[in-house]
Amino acid sequence: MDLERININLDGFGKNEVESVRKIRRTPAGCALDIGDGSERSEYVNQDYIINHLRKLHRNVGLMYTYYPKDEQWPERISDACRDMVVHYQWDYPYDDYFPYGGGIGGSTENEPFNQMRDIRRHGQDVTLTLTIDCSLEDEYLIRIARDLRTFGRMRLRINHECSGRWFTHNRRFSYEEIGKFFVRFHKIIKQEAPNVSTIFCAGFIDGEGKVEYEDEFREAYNLADVWSADRYLSLHSKWPFSICEKGDKTYYAMPVREYIKTISGTVNRLYEITGRKVPFSASEFNSDGDVTGSVDQGKAILRFAEYVAEEKPVWFNSMSMYQFRDRGRLGLEMEDPNNPGEGIVQPLMKDYKKIMEMPYFRPGNEMISELPRDKETAETRWGSSEDAEGIEIDIRMKGEPVYFDIAFGKEDNLVFEINGKWFYKKPGVTIMDVMPAFFEEDSLPVHEDGIIRLRIFAPPCTGENPVTDRSDWALNYYSTIKLPRMRIRYEACGVVDTDLRTDPDIEKNVKER
Repeated sequence: MDLERININLDGFGKNEVESVRKIRRTPAGCALDIGDGSERSEYVNQDYIINHLRKLHRNVGLMYTYYPKDEQWPERISDACRDMVVHYQWDYPYDDYFPYGGGIGGSTENEPFNQMRDIRRHGQDVTLTLTIDCSLEDEYLIRIARDLRTFGRMRLRINHECSGRWFTHNRRFSYEEIGKFFVRFHKIIKQEAPNVSTIFCAGFIDGEGKVEYEDEFREAYNLADVWSADRYLSLHSKWPFSICEKGDKTYYAMPVREYIKTISGTVNRLYEITGRKVPFSASEFNSDGDVTGSVDQGKAILRFAEYVAEEKPVWFNSMSMYQFRDRGRLGLEMEDPNNPGEGIVQPLMKDYKKIMEMPYFRPGNEMISELPRDKETAETRWGSSEDAEGIEIDIRMKGEPVYFDIAFGKEDNLVFEINGKWFYKKPGVTIMDVMPAFFEEDSLPVHEDGIIRLRIFAPPCTGENPVTDRSDWALNYYSTIKLPRMRIRYEACGVVDTDLRTDPDIEKNVKER
């Protein structure tokens, strides 16, 4: 409900508790945290739900799509098109069982994944789009895809991932050399048509001979990619959902954390050596499978690896992406409810992952740009990305734990904001936000009498896209003028309900008589 339409009295909102106001710049975390949202194993979960449950924002949110427009089943999702096909493995279908990419030639940006991409960017996060794609497509197809992505800011495009393997359609139809050359061709088109997009080359690991798998076939791709990546889980049931994981069978593995570290560091150092470049490395899919470890112990190895990264700060590790938020199997912070696919069942992993999100090394920083007057009404902001944005920081003097804490923002502003360690989203059309969850939830930070809490505000694109303007940097930065907030903070409840029934002798008498 828009409270202003019913003429609610906002006289109780003010700035008396404001100690100081400053303009700040958001800076990258030591190691960024991304998360997957939807794949062959799950549906997309909206960002309001995810942020409300995790209390924090991610740097990037990963989507997984496929594009085989010349296949006879296109544009149907292949598992729907081939319902009667006998399938023994997830990748037995004619093309990959991801959601069909709805753009490109003959498509539209009104289709998916674009609405999901807008949802992600409105909520102050960037997009990583994984796209498995037909390597025989002519340049005109790739140019159209690149143009589809021009307004979505500093996103990442992961092209034909896990391409050193044998399971995806691109590996069954094309040689490793052809896959490498396709990546190079698509990368060059991206840089020409959508320079706002960074490319990810996701391939293999160092082998027993000290070389990276197919490094000769992939050398030029490694030389050009903006980001290197390789997918390996600490444990995985690879035949899900076509078998049940039982102890001793050959459908799963479990890797010691020390071996994982050795493998990743060896791979990246070898790539440094053969390319002469130091490129960010991202673990684009990272988890430990509850099918293997059991649900209770699933998070232990992940937490230990995160502790190692936070302690040692290895230069070869730039980011990791939790695969994924919700899963039909046991690879999610939530498990999809089989009775109601729109609902999730929280797993023990959620608690462990929240601990990682609280570690300072995995959290973006903030640096001051300038002080602003306490009574300033509006401020200029810039949204470049979740790692590069200019917003507002307000110090608020508290008298203790609040009973009510409401904030009135500019009605048409699109905002993400953090208060007392919890992130919120405010969409255009909403004026008043009740931020008490930042104080009463189980993992809320304590508030001390006469203490300071901080409110940080950023303004991502209202539509989720960067509008085309006459500014030379329109594809990289979104600028806006926001209204600075007013607050209503109260430390006493309006009324108290007396719950002691024994205080009324008439009640005692009636109870005894009955």
